[in-house]
Amino acid sequence: MKTIKYLFTGVLATTLLFSCGGDKKKEETKEKIKLGTQKEEKKVDANVANLVVSGNDMMQFDKKELKVKAGQKVKLTLRHTGKMDVNVMGHNIVILKQGVNLTAFGNKAAASKANGYIPEGSEGDVIANTKIIGGGQTTSIEFDAPAAGTYDFLCSFPGHYALMKGKFIVE
Repeated sequence: MKTIKYLFTGVLATTLLFSCGGDKKKEETKEKIKLGTQKEEKKVDANVANLVVSGNDMMQFDKKELKVKAGQKVKLTLRHTGKMDVNVMGHNIVILKQGVNLTAFGNKAAASKANGYIPEGSEGDVIANTKIIGGGQTTSIEFDAPAAGTYDFLCSFPGHYALMKGKFIVE
C-alpha cells in the first residue's frame, strides 16, 4: 500500500513538473514579439479649434460653453460616456444660427427620428450638427466657425434640449 502511495506521489510530482515547464516556451515566444514601441505623434494644427464635449446617461453635457474664433476651422467631438443604447438615450450636438428659437427647434426635432432628429426643412437654421450616438460611442464633425456672436447648441434627441444645451461663443 505504501508503495502505491509513493508511486502515485511520484507520478503526480512528475506530471506537475513537466506541465509547468511547457509554458516557458510560450513566454519566450511572447517576449520575442515586439510591438510598436514608439507612439505616433499626432500633428496639432494651431488653426483648428479642437472641442470635445461629453454627454452622459443623466442627460448632461460636461460643458455649457464652447469658445472659438470667427472663421476658425472647428473640430467638434462628441463622446457619449453613458451605457444606454442610442434608441433610449441618444445624444447629438446641434449648433443653431442666431435668432432660431431653441425650444421650437427642439419640439420639431422630437418628431424627426428618420432625419436624425433634425427637422426637415430646418437646414437653414443649423450651423453644424453631429449624428446621434449611443453609450460608449464617439462622433466628430468639422466646420468653419461663423461670424462673431453667441449661438445656442443643444441635443435634439426628444426632450433632451431642456437640460442639454449651452452657448457656442465666436469671438
